[in-house]
Amino acid sequence: MSLLEEHQATDLEKITGLSRRRFIGAGALCGAAMFLGGNLLTRTAMASAVSAGNGALLGFTSIATATSDTISLPPGYQASVLISWGQPLQAGGPAFDPSGNGSAEAQEVQFGDNNDGMSLFPFPNDANRALMAINNEYTNYRYLYAHGGSPQSAEEVRKALACEGLSVIEIQRKSGHWHFVQGSQYNRRVHGNTPIRVSGPAAGDALLKTAADSTGQLVHGTFQNCANGKTPWGTYLTCEENFTDCFGSTDAALAFTPAQKRYGVVAASKEINWHPHDPRFDMARNPNELNRHGWVVEVDPFDPTAMPVKRTALGRFKHENAALAETGDGRAVVYMGDDERGEFIYKFISRDRIDHHNPKANRDLLDHGTLYVARFDNGDGNPDRPKGHGQWVELTHGKNGLDASKGFASQAEVLIHARLAATAMQATRMDRPEWIVVSPKDGQVYCTLTNNIKRGDDGQPVGGPNSREKNVYGQILRWRESGDEHGAMSFEWDLFLVAGNPSVHPGQAKGGSSNINPQNMFNSPDGLAFDDAGRLWVQTDGDTSNAGDFAGMGNNQMLCADPASGEIRRFMVGPVGCEVTGVSFAPDQRTLFIGIQHPGENGGSTFPEHLPNGKPRSSVIAISREDGGVIGA
Repeated sequence: MSLLEEHQATDLEKITGLSRRRFIGAGALCGAAMFLGGNLLTRTAMASAVSAGNGALLGFTSIATATSDTISLPPGYQASVLISWGQPLQAGGPAFDPSGNGSAEAQEVQFGDNNDGMSLFPFPNDANRALMAINNEYTNYRYLYAHGGSPQSAEEVRKALACEGLSVIEIQRKSGHWHFVQGSQYNRRVHGNTPIRVSGPAAGDALLKTAADSTGQLVHGTFQNCANGKTPWGTYLTCEENFTDCFGSTDAALAFTPAQKRYGVVAASKEINWHPHDPRFDMARNPNELNRHGWVVEVDPFDPTAMPVKRTALGRFKHENAALAETGDGRAVVYMGDDERGEFIYKFISRDRIDHHNPKANRDLLDHGTLYVARFDNGDGNPDRPKGHGQWVELTHGKNGLDASKGFASQAEVLIHARLAATAMQATRMDRPEWIVVSPKDGQVYCTLTNNIKRGDDGQPVGGPNSREKNVYGQILRWRESGDEHGAMSFEWDLFLVAGNPSVHPGQAKGGSSNINPQNMFNSPDGLAFDDAGRLWVQTDGDTSNAGDFAGMGNNQMLCADPASGEIRRFMVGPVGCEVTGVSFAPDQRTLFIGIQHPGENGGSTFPEHLPNGKPRSSVIAISREDGGVIGA
C-alpha cells in the first residue's frame, strides 16, 4: 500500500458506514464524507461542529482596523512565520539573496513568491506531520531583480517563471507549534517551466498544438496560480488565473481573434513582458501557446515523481479556485469562478463515482463529466439582501445550440473557449467571481464577488446578485441547490452580505447590508474558507488607501462570520500593502495557516523580518491561541 493509499484508507475508516451522500433537511449537517472546499468532514469534525453550535460561534474579540506593518490579532492569539519567499527547500540549498542578483536556477529550488491558495495533507498515522501545497501566483519585479524593472533577458524571464506555480513542503509539529521541514524528500517546486501533461477532451486538439509540442498533450509550465482545491482522493488542484497577462506580441499590428480578445490578451502584455525575450509568450510566433494555459492542474503532493496534469474537462478561463462537493450518488462536483469583470460561475459534475476504497481509481475522474454555467434571475429587488432563483446550463457540444453554427466544432473548442460558450448560453455576467466554498453545516455554497467598478458602464445590467452600479466594495453570494443536492440543475440564491462603508455612506446603497457596520466594514472580499465548526472566514484584497470611499478600512484583513446569524467580526489585519489570501487549518483546528501576499507591493513594508532596509517577502503565517484552543471558538 502506497503512502497516499494508506492515507486514504485511514480517512475511510473514520467515515465507515457513511458512504452515501445526501443532505437531510435544511438545518442538518451534511454527510461526513462530503468534501467542502478541500476539507474532509469526519465524525470527529462533526462532533466539533455540533458542540460549537451549542454556544456562541464567534468566540473572540473583534479587533479594530490597522495600518501598521505587522500582523494584528485578537487578545490571546499569536502568529509566527512558517515559510517565506526565497527560503531554500533543501538543506544546503541556495539562500535567499535580498540583492535581487539570485539566479533562476536558485529560485527553482526555493519557496516561490506571492503565495496564495493552499491545502494541508496530513500524514497517515502521524498527527504531527503534514504536507502543504501552496500556490505561488506571480512575482514583484521591484524586488525580484536588482534593477527593479521588467525582465531584460531570457534568463530573467526564467527567474520570473521560477517564482510562480506552486510549492510543496513538509511541516511538523513540535511542542505544539508547526514548523517547515527543510530537506524533506517531499519538498519540491512546480513552476513555469515544469513539464505538465494535458488530459481530457481538449488534449491533442489542434488549438493546443505548437511547434514545440506537435501532440498538444505536453505543456511546459503553470503560472499565475491563484487559489486551489483538494480532492477526496488526496490530490491538489491549482488554478491558473491571469495567464493572458503573460502573453504579448512583437508585432504590434497583430490582429487578435475574438476569442483571444475575450480572454484579454494585448500586444504589450499586462506589465509582464516575457514575450520580447521568450518566444513561447509571443503571440506573433506561437499563438496556440495561449490556449495551453488557463486550466485547473492536478498535483499529487505525496509523489514528487508524478507529473502534474492539466484537466481540460473543467474548462479554460481565469480560474480562481476549485471547491469540491459530492452528489447524492457519489459523483464529484467542482464549483469554479472566472475572476474577471463580467465573467461567470461554473459547475463540473463527474461522469463516474468517486471510489473511496481505491484512490488511484480516481486519478482520471476529472477527465470525464459535464461542465455547466450559472444563470441567475433578477431576484426580489430587496435592497438589503436580495434573493432569487437560478439554473445550471449545460456546456456540451451539440446541446443547447453549441455547435458549428455558433463557432464550436467540437467539445474541445467548447472547453478551450468556455467564456464564449457561456456567453452563447446567456449565462449571467458577474462581479468578478472569486473563491467558492461549501458549508459543512447545510451544504450551501458561498462565492465572493469582489467588485466591479464598471458595472452599468459597460453594458452589463445591474440587478439580481450584481445589485450595484460601479461596485467598489463587493458582496458575498450564497446559493442552495434544489433538494440540497449538488447534482441539481436549479438553485435558490441570496446575498449573504453586501460590503460597504457605513461611516462614509449611510444607507444600504454604498453603506452595505444590515450586517455591515462601522466596526466590521471592509471592501473586496476574496478568499473564503469554512472551518469544521461552520465558521466562515473571509479574506480581503481591496483598496488600502484608507481614504475616500475606503476611509477607516485600513490594511487588508481577515474576518469571521456566523452564517446563521450573519454576525461578522474582524479577526486579523495584515501588514502594509499586502493581500490576505490562502487559508488552511491543521486537522485539530488549533492552528490556522494564512498567506500574506506582496507586503509592501508599492513600498512601505519590510515584513516579515523588519530589518533596516529590509526587503518584504510574501510568507505563510501560522496562527494559534496562547492557550492552545480551537481557532475562533
